[in-house]
Amino acid sequence: MTFDLCFGFVAAFSGFWFVLNEERLYGLTQPFEALDWFFAVTLVVSATELTRRVAGLVIPVLIVLSLTYVAVWGKWVDGMFNFPGFAWESTLWRSIYNDEGIFGNIARISSTTVFLFVIFGAFLVRSGAGEFVIALARAIAGRIAGGPGLVAVISSALTGTISGSAVANTASTGVITIPLMKRAGYKAHFAGGVEAASSTGGQLMPPIMGAGAFVMASFTQISYETIVLVAILPAMLYFGSVAFFVRIEARRLQLPPLEADGETLWTALKKGGAPFIIPITLLIYMLVSGYTPNYAAVFAIIAVIVASWASANPMGPKAIAEAMVNGSKGMIMTAILLCAVGLVVNVITTAGIGNTFSLMIAEWSGGNILFAIIMIALASLVLGMGLPVTAAYIVLATLSAPALAGMLADREVVAAIADGALSESAKAMFMLGAPEVLPLLNAPMPIEQARALVAELPIEVAQPLRDLTVSPAAMVTALLSAHMIVFWLSQDSNVTPPVALAAFTAAAIAKSSPMQTGVASWKLAKGLYIVPLLFAYTPLLSGNWPEMLAIAGVALIGIYGLAGALQGCLEHPVGWVERAILAVAGTACIIPTTFTYQMVALGVVVAVFVFNLMRGRPEPAIT
Repeated sequence: MTFDLCFGFVAAFSGFWFVLNEERLYGLTQPFEALDWFFAVTLVVSATELTRRVAGLVIPVLIVLSLTYVAVWGKWVDGMFNFPGFAWESTLWRSIYNDEGIFGNIARISSTTVFLFVIFGAFLVRSGAGEFVIALARAIAGRIAGGPGLVAVISSALTGTISGSAVANTASTGVITIPLMKRAGYKAHFAGGVEAASSTGGQLMPPIMGAGAFVMASFTQISYETIVLVAILPAMLYFGSVAFFVRIEARRLQLPPLEADGETLWTALKKGGAPFIIPITLLIYMLVSGYTPNYAAVFAIIAVIVASWASANPMGPKAIAEAMVNGSKGMIMTAILLCAVGLVVNVITTAGIGNTFSLMIAEWSGGNILFAIIMIALASLVLGMGLPVTAAYIVLATLSAPALAGMLADREVVAAIADGALSESAKAMFMLGAPEVLPLLNAPMPIEQARALVAELPIEVAQPLRDLTVSPAAMVTALLSAHMIVFWLSQDSNVTPPVALAAFTAAAIAKSSPMQTGVASWKLAKGLYIVPLLFAYTPLLSGNWPEMLAIAGVALIGIYGLAGALQGCLEHPVGWVERAILAVAGTACIIPTTFTYQMVALGVVVAVFVFNLMRGRPEPAIT
C-alpha cells in the first residue's frame, strides 16, 4: 500500500513536471537535464506499469518494442521497415509532447468527452435506469418462446446506450438474464454466449459507443453527431442478428415461454423510465441539433438528476456524489489505456509504420476491397487476443484505415476511367506513372481493365489522381466507412478466445466453461463480420434514409437466412438442401449484385421461411 501511494505520487508529479517545464523544453533550446531524464523515464515506466495492471502484458510489450524500435533496433531492420532512429532524448521528448504522444489528442479525448459520457452513464445507473432496462426488456419479450434470450439482447442494447463497456454491460445485465435463460432451457455456455455477444453490441449502440467513437471523430475530423447518426441502423442490424440466433436456438430446442411474472410496460416505466428516457432523448436531440458532445453530456447529466425526482429513486446529494465516484472509478482503466496507447501510436506515425503497413495492405490485396477487409479482420483477430477494444481499434485504425479508405475512394476513380470521363488534369497524372495508357483514357473501357490500371499505379501517382477525381463528399464517406469497418472488426476482442473478456465474465456468471462460452459468443457475434461488408459495398452510411432503410431491411432478411443455414433451423428444422439454399440466398441479400438478383434472393429466403412455417415440425422418429 505504501509503495503504491509513493508510486502514484511520483507518477503524477512526473506529469506535472513536463507541464511546468513545457516552455523550457518544448523549443529544445537545451538538452535534457538530470531531472528531466528522471521524470521522463519515470513517466513512461509508470504508464507502462499501470497499463500492465489494468490490461495485461500486451500493451506494455508493444510500448517497449515501439520505443526501442525508434531508438535502438529500427536501423538494423532491412527493407521497408528500416528506420534510421532517434536519440533517446528525442524519443522521450516526442513521446511526451507530440500530438500523438502520451498527452496528445487521444489523451485529450479521454480527459474531456469520454470522461463526461462515462459520468453520464454512471448517473443513469445510479438513478435506477438499469432496473428499468431489464424490466422493459422482460415486458417486451419475456413471454415468447426464447424470450429470456431476447430479453438479454434487448436489455444489452438499451444498456449499451448508457454504458459503452461490453464487460460492464455483461456484468450488470448478465446477473439477471443468464439465470433466466438457463431456467428457460438454454445451455449454460450458450446463455453466457448470448449475453457476451449482446453486450459486445453495446459498444456499437449510439449515443455513447464506448471511447472508440470519440477517437474516431478525432481521427477522421468527422463530427461525433454524424458518427452517432449513421451508426444507428448498423447497430440495429447487429442486435437483429444476435436475436435471430437466439430465437432459432429456442425453436430448435422447442423451449416453451416462461410463465408471466406480472411485468408490463407500465410497471417497467415506474422502475426508472423517466431518468432513462428523458436524458437519452435530450442527449440525442442536442447532438442532432449541432451542440458539441461535451455540452450535450453536461445537460444530459443535469436531466438525469431532475428526472430522477419523478421516479422511485430520487437523486440527492449522496446519490450524486456516489455517481461521480463510480463514474471516476469506471474511467480509470479507459484513461490509462488511452494515455499509454499514445506511446505506440506516436511511434507508428513518427516512424511512418502506418503508411508502410497501408502500402502493404494495398499491395497484398491487389486493390481488392474484400481481400483487404479479410486481412484487416485477421489482424483484428490477432490483436483482439491481447488488446482491449479501444486499444485494438486505435492501433488497427492507425495502421490500416488510410489504405482501406483509399481503396474505397478509388472506386470513383475506376468508374471515371471506365466511363471515359477522367478530367484532363487527372489524365496528366498518368504521365508520371503509366504514360503508355494515355491513349486508352480518351474512350470508355471495361471496368476490370480500369480497375487493373488503378491497382498498378504507384502511390505517388494514385494519391494525387484520387484527389483530382474523387469528390470531397465521397472522400469523407470513404474515410468514415473505412474507420467504421475497422471499429466493428476490433469489437471481436470481447468474444474472441483465448482472451475474451466479455465472454469470460459471462462464463463466471453462467458457471460454464470459459472457452465454450467464448466460442459460443464468437459464433453469435457473426454480425461483427457481416455488417462491415455493407459499409464497404452499399450506401448504408451515406445514403438517404429511405435508401438506408431498404438496404438494412434486405440485409436483415439475409442475416436471418444465414442464421437459419448455420443453425439448421428456422421456426422448425431445415434439411441440408434448404440450408444450402438459405446460405446462397442470404449471402446474395448482403453482398449486392443487381436489384433483380437481390429481390430474387429476398423472395427465396421468404419462401423458404413460409414453407418451413407451414410444414411444421415433423413427427419424431420411433427408435
